[in-house]
Amino acid sequence: MHACGHDLHVAGLIGAARLLAQRRAEVAGDVIFMFQPGEEGPGGAEPMLAEGLLEAAGSPVVAAYALHVSSAGQPLGMWFGRPGPLMAAADEAVIRVLGEGGHGSQPHLAKDPVPVACEIVLALQLMVTRQFDAMDPVVVTVGRITGGTKDNIIPDDAELELTVRTFSAGNRERIHPAIERVVDGITAAHGMRGEVHTVMGYPVTVNDEDEYAFLRETVGALFGEDRHYEMPHPEAGAEDFAFVAQAVPSAYVFLSACPAPDPAAAPDNHSPRALFDDSVLGDQALLLAELAIRRLANPR
Repeated sequence: MHACGHDLHVAGLIGAARLLAQRRAEVAGDVIFMFQPGEEGPGGAEPMLAEGLLEAAGSPVVAAYALHVSSAGQPLGMWFGRPGPLMAAADEAVIRVLGEGGHGSQPHLAKDPVPVACEIVLALQLMVTRQFDAMDPVVVTVGRITGGTKDNIIPDDAELELTVRTFSAGNRERIHPAIERVVDGITAAHGMRGEVHTVMGYPVTVNDEDEYAFLRETVGALFGEDRHYEMPHPEAGAEDFAFVAQAVPSAYVFLSACPAPDPAAAPDNHSPRALFDDSVLGDQALLLAELAIRRLANPR
């Protein structure tokens, strides 16, 4: 179960729709409400855009806004985000090292892919730190490594599965050929072959600077300036709203629904122990509705 607060998102958006219906005379244009049928993989924003989401009102969308609740990190009711890059692009890569199996007692008669796979794991970390600017981060994490069936059998192959996170389009374009170079070079050095299968996931989520400034101003007007925290750095999670942000000026913000007295120690959204305080629902609905009213009243 992926229960990281999406029930609150749906309820908050319904609340915004009700508020706007009640204040219809104040709405100087059309508003599209985006209820994602899914967030992970291809089930969310991307197919909705392909099906005409942004043309649903019959007139061009001028801006888009989104929020996500958080079960940790900030005190209850705090809004937080930043202009520019907010969340990372998230891609996957599967690496297969092709050797030749044999008996564990005679490795010289085989081509053992297991230590070569281990060498690739370490080399990928070195590649990231020595080929990419630390001020424009890249994260390559090997989340799965498999090979073999028994202690004394050298397998024919070994496999690595990676998540690849980048915070700029440039590094996203560079990182995948760099991974392939590492795999090709190390496997060739040991007389083997390597295969890399890449699955491109979500792009970088980028907040439009003007739209985020407008969102922050609206948060201050509704809730007070002390209810907003500007994140110094983007976070390495990923978000399919990034596809919307590529198509229209957008702003995305987080809202703490953390019920714990110590947010730093609270379980985060993807923990099975995560807890959400739904008292923030009214604030969610109010901000989304007010953003729509104010933005349509002030076209740019």
